[in-house]
Amino acid sequence: MNLQDLKTLLDFHYWARDRVLDAVETLTPEQFTRDMGSSFRSIRDTLVHVYAAECAWYQRWQGTSPTALTPPDGFPDVATLREAWTRQEVRMRAYLDAVGEEGLTRVVEYKALNGQPGASVFWHMLQHVVNHGTYHRGQVTTMLRQMGAAPAKSVDLIAFYRTREARN
Repeated sequence: MNLQDLKTLLDFHYWARDRVLDAVETLTPEQFTRDMGSSFRSIRDTLVHVYAAECAWYQRWQGTSPTALTPPDGFPDVATLREAWTRQEVRMRAYLDAVGEEGLTRVVEYKALNGQPGASVFWHMLQHVVNHGTYHRGQVTTMLRQMGAAPAKSVDLIAFYRTREARN
């Protein structure tokens, strides 16, 4: 994995995030927080989990290991989540630029939320952030369909590549 590949994956991650947030913006506040009996209670809780996990990994890269994820209550609507996540995106992109090609294989030591020590190669961690988001976006798609709402436009990686090629 090289720096350009990771930047492309991060581009995909935020492109897919925006498509999902656009779809979720059409929900009522009740639908956004409705208990859907999924891994995380609601669409809001699932999306905040993805955002919060991303923030936790970023904090680990900064040398701080959080002991809990950001709770969903601080995000009453899609706008507040989008705003916070957009700020996080700026930090993520700046950090990746600063890491550079030579920093991709650096091993980062950290503690998991439960306090267990861990260590991983940086690029593995970043790839995990993207994959983790993909997994939970699929759950959000299912929840949207279960409540009769329209899902996001395709968030498949190949759709990202095709969209990108069409722009060039």
